[in-house]
Amino acid sequence: MTEIFFPDYAADSPAPTRPIVIFGAGGLGREVLVLLRQLNEAGANWDVRGFYDDQPPAAPTIAGLPYLGTSADLNATAEPLAVAVAMGSSRSRAAVVARLTAGLLSFPALVHPAVGLSIYQGINLGEGCIIQQGCILTCDITLGRFVLLNLGCTVGHDAVLADFCSLMPHVNIGGGAQLDAGTYLGTNATVIHAVQVGAGATIGAGAVVVRDLPAGVTAVGVPARAKTSE
Repeated sequence: MTEIFFPDYAADSPAPTRPIVIFGAGGLGREVLVLLRQLNEAGANWDVRGFYDDQPPAAPTIAGLPYLGTSADLNATAEPLAVAVAMGSSRSRAAVVARLTAGLLSFPALVHPAVGLSIYQGINLGEGCIIQQGCILTCDITLGRFVLLNLGCTVGHDAVLADFCSLMPHVNIGGGAQLDAGTYLGTNATVIHAVQVGAGATIGAGAVVVRDLPAGVTAVGVPARAKTSE
């Protein structure tokens, strides 16, 4: 069963301390650091050790925490570590996960405490999901592994988001919609109810998807249409 950190701890039962690192030393990585601190304020007890990235940052620290090395360094860990993979690109996130093979690594789902998920709503999350502040998920929703919901996204009833889908801020997914693996939706994009978007598709910012789209396309506009090569 996926480990979900959406804390609701009793005052007399503090959460155990857990070491965690963030893979991704860019802007999203810093936003995930904020999420972890918000989770701690709500009762979790994450010990955030620092950042890993295969492209070393210019400075030795990020948001006051150290840069700790590459994926090879992380795979060499001698202690169990939780990892938050903070890469906005679906492809980049999948590539990083494929490189992180050490048996001591785990990938909990991290859900902002204000989102209010409940197992009674029939919401299923795969490992490594990140759900940021302001998101609304209704009921009977399935999110695969390493799905990213950035700030303020909404997901309607019976929607299915497969592995490594990426929703940028304020994306709206209608009830019964299906996003196949690796779909990327730009800021303020919308997929209406019961529409299917094929694997690896990219939906541009502000686009509105009103009919099924095939795998691998880039679609823009209102209504969204696949871009043709020039």
